[in-house]
Amino acid sequence: MIERTQTGVRIASPLLKVLKGLAEYKDVSLGDLLEGIVLHAFENKPPFSPETLAVIEKLRDVYGCPLTSADSHLHPDREE
Repeated sequence: MIERTQTGVRIASPLLKVLKGLAEYKDVSLGDLLEGIVLHAFENKPPFSPETLAVIEKLRDVYGCPLTSADSHLHPDREE
């Protein structure tokens, strides 16, 4: 058994929509999807097959998510 902790994280809204859509497509929870992505990254392994990457591209278009890895850590939060 793995102990898990409920957490609140801040994430760009369009990116979250894509992740939720992908989790639903894969029939896994958002938490399980994120754990898998991070564990693959820690081992420098690609987390997605070419077929899944095609689904991600479609979801990015649907949800208007133009962000790329180059955008990581560059965008300050919007003033509210």
